[in-house]
Amino acid sequence: MKVRVWDLPLRLFHWALAVCVTVSIVTGLIGGNAMQYHYWSGYTLIALLVFRLVWGVAGSRHARFWNFVHGPRDIWRYVRGDDPRPEHLRVGHNPLGSLSVLALLTVVALQVISGLFANDEIFNQGPLANYVSDRTSAIFTFYHTTIGQPLIYALVGLHLAAIAYYAIFKRENLVRPMLTGDIDTVAGVTPARDTWALRLLALLIVAAGGVLAWWISTLGSVGGY
Repeated sequence: MKVRVWDLPLRLFHWALAVCVTVSIVTGLIGGNAMQYHYWSGYTLIALLVFRLVWGVAGSRHARFWNFVHGPRDIWRYVRGDDPRPEHLRVGHNPLGSLSVLALLTVVALQVISGLFANDEIFNQGPLANYVSDRTSAIFTFYHTTIGQPLIYALVGLHLAAIAYYAIFKRENLVRPMLTGDIDTVAGVTPARDTWALRLLALLIVAAGGVLAWWISTLGSVGGY
């Protein structure tokens, strides 16, 4: 028997985020004409991040922030191997995994925001670069290229390392549930809602995020600072 943990919108978000971050990294490294795709992936990330923020409140049980965000004490106890929670409450993100999720979302959001204001003073600049002073834009550019980029590399590397660790040492496949949405039945687990009504709500949220991203993209052609 299986029980639904990850709803379809959340799973699609997960893989879309992975694709967009990969595209952003590759196109940023290539530069030149590939930067157009860099911008497009950045705008797509805006829509995705808007969705995840709202979905953390309005989504299914295990997607909501209140369900998996843990304080320092819980994280430390988990790291020590002293997790007092009953088994049915351990479904979803564990305390350490929740910290990784929040860190990755935060760093991606900061990378997107800094990119909107960045300016390499040669060929490329974000749509909001003209709305701030040259000094402020330079600070955002420095963060985007020198701080944020290595942070994303590190967090993505840790994410992949964790998946490999669980697969090799704990014999636990973390990828399959994010594809199917299901895990083996655990007594007491409340299945996640994954109805078509919820999926329609997710689509509307993504559409709203897409409109916001499109509007931001148009600001680059409007007068600024």
